[in-house]
Amino acid sequence: MMKEQVEKALEKIRPALQADGGDVELVDVTENGVVQVRLKGACAGCPMATLTLKNGIEHRLRQEIPEIKSVEAV
Repeated sequence: MMKEQVEKALEKIRPALQADGGDVELVDVTENGVVQVRLKGACAGCPMATLTLKNGIEHRLRQEIPEIKSVEAV
C-alpha cells in the first residue's frame, strides 16, 4: 500500500529530474518507513545528487506520506 503511494508521489517528481537528464527508480519501501531509490541517468553521477535526494525527493515524499522516515539511494 505505501509502495503504491510512494510510486505515485515519485511520478510527480520525475519530470523535474528528467528535465535535467536524470530519473529515479523505486527499489523498495521497508517496513520501518525507509524508501530505497536508485538514481539514474545524469542523477547517478551528479555531485548534487545527495542534496537532490534529501532536500528534493525526501522532502516531497514526506509531505505527501508522513509515515516515511527517510529516503536512501541504493
